[in-house]
Amino acid sequence: MKVLILPDAQAAVARAADIIATTIAKKPDAVLGLATGGTMLPLYEVLAQRHREEGLSFAQTTSFNLDEYIGLTPDHPCSYHHYMRDAFFRHIDVDPSRTHLPKGDAADPRAASDAYEALIAEAGGIDLQLLGIGQNGHIGFNEPTASLGSRTRIKTLTESTRRANQKYFASFEETPRYAITTGVATILDSRKCLLLATGSAKAHAVAKMIEGPLAAICPASALQLHARATIVLDQEAAAALAFTDYYETVHPQGQASAFD
Repeated sequence: MKVLILPDAQAAVARAADIIATTIAKKPDAVLGLATGGTMLPLYEVLAQRHREEGLSFAQTTSFNLDEYIGLTPDHPCSYHHYMRDAFFRHIDVDPSRTHLPKGDAADPRAASDAYEALIAEAGGIDLQLLGIGQNGHIGFNEPTASLGSRTRIKTLTESTRRANQKYFASFEETPRYAITTGVATILDSRKCLLLATGSAKAHAVAKMIEGPLAAICPASALQLHARATIVLDQEAAAALAFTDYYETVHPQGQASAFD
């Protein structure tokens, strides 16, 4: 696991954008796994800016989002379909037919989950999976105690996750209880993983992910098993780590080491 600690959130976002841009430069038809949430908004803004000003093109890429709320239609203002269109897709040159999210309004969510897993496999798997981390250690909507061998499926959301997402809905009662999410094993199948975390609210979960035991109680700790996982942090998100000096020695200011 490569741990990159940047001075602040802006620098961390820029570093994550560099990694994504480099992936596309090397493979213009890359299959990207995308994430949602507040942490990703500034990242998508930077990527869109690079598209406008530097010619970063997503025209040949294919994307698969991690999750979607069950019961929300794609045009619902709180759906992740809507989030991705508004925050990212409408600002870049991506082909809409190559962007994929789970169908939260599917008549049979279980069948939709299986179909989504099969679609990822049909595309050849994920080249770069972008991730955030929840305050309880979830990745995607793989909540604490989620199977580390899980595939795309329905998950019941914890109360803490629902309360964290309540701000996007009219009330806690309206915040969805269920979601379709790609599983931990699906995430680990990605050729590369890139997790971005900023802010002090994520520090405890980040420490458990990187330095805690590998355990389903912190699903993000499964990234310890991934051979090419990169964790990009700002100073606040890294504040609870015990081995900060080592990480900063290997990757000063979040830059590549001599052997990367």
